[in-house]
Amino acid sequence: MKLFKFLTLQLALCGLIAAMPAAAQTKSHLQTVLERGTLRVGTTGDFNPMSVKDPATNSYKGFDIEAMEQLAKDMGVKVEFVPTEWATLIAGLTSDRYDIFAGGSSLTMARAKTVAFTVPYVEAGTVPLVLKTNAAKIKTWADLNKKGTTVAVLLGTVFEEQAKAVFPLATIKSIEKPANGYQEVLAGRAIATITSNIEAATLMATYPTLTTLSGAEPRNKRPFAYPIAQNDPTWTTFLNNWVALKTSEGFFKSLEAKWLAAK
Repeated sequence: MKLFKFLTLQLALCGLIAAMPAAAQTKSHLQTVLERGTLRVGTTGDFNPMSVKDPATNSYKGFDIEAMEQLAKDMGVKVEFVPTEWATLIAGLTSDRYDIFAGGSSLTMARAKTVAFTVPYVEAGTVPLVLKTNAAKIKTWADLNKKGTTVAVLLGTVFEEQAKAVFPLATIKSIEKPANGYQEVLAGRAIATITSNIEAATLMATYPTLTTLSGAEPRNKRPFAYPIAQNDPTWTTFLNNWVALKTSEGFFKSLEAKWLAAK
């Protein structure tokens, strides 16, 4: 009996020791960020007005940039923006290159398979952009779904997925950064691009030759939410509480008024 109790105790101790490294690995991003004193934010800097990079100063501005600056302030830490690409957004989170991604990310089921999301903070829809000189002959989504029509989209984005689904007869031209879909339209190498109605309004203000389709209502209306790594309920709960609090305080409404007004 004594031998049995001794062996049982030894096995229990071995189990406890074996579990210690695993426990150490389960430290929440919340605790890590607070201990580090820095919130690492992945962002692309190419989605105006959510995240825009100024190459002259190597700094960022935009709706989500201000949101993350406020988050860091509320946490009592500094913010560090980590440059990333849409095509490697998920890899950056799963490899722990940054604690959160911010820059106008749509909540999609495809992404939700490998990353977690906070609760939504704003909603957007997809619209096509064409040259005004083509607007008379291209008025609806169906007008773009034809052989010989080229639709340019940025590689790795939800717009690439949507274009392939909505325009099966058209040629989908996936563009890699630093190029972009609207540049292909401006250059005449594509008849259209699709993007968020948020970005579309900014692009039309910048490039007056671009326009949305008169008979094309926004599609794929979807919430924007902040992607984070999976299996971290403490971090997820903290961020959800923060979004809820800031929504209640009118913080996100103020960002909409500043960055998305008349969009």
